[in-house]
Amino acid sequence: MALDFAPQAPCYNACMLPDLKLETVVRLRKPHPCGSYEWKVVRLGGDIGLECLNCGRRVLLPRRLLAQRMKGIVSQPKNESE
Repeated sequence: MALDFAPQAPCYNACMLPDLKLETVVRLRKPHPCGSYEWKVVRLGGDIGLECLNCGRRVLLPRRLLAQRMKGIVSQPKNESE
């Protein structure tokens, strides 16, 4: 008895990765040592650049790691074309 299963592409869960824009403010699950939970997105790509809103420290996190550590989006940037 032969089974005919077509090979499937690796499963990609698009809702797992956050859709971010520059200047978006996000809230992480654990606080920064300065005490702040909120970070501003300053770089997009495979790695996401974040800047602490309290002390100004900048870090780079891989997109998947940010998706795990992120609690939510605090504010989105205003669209200037409207």
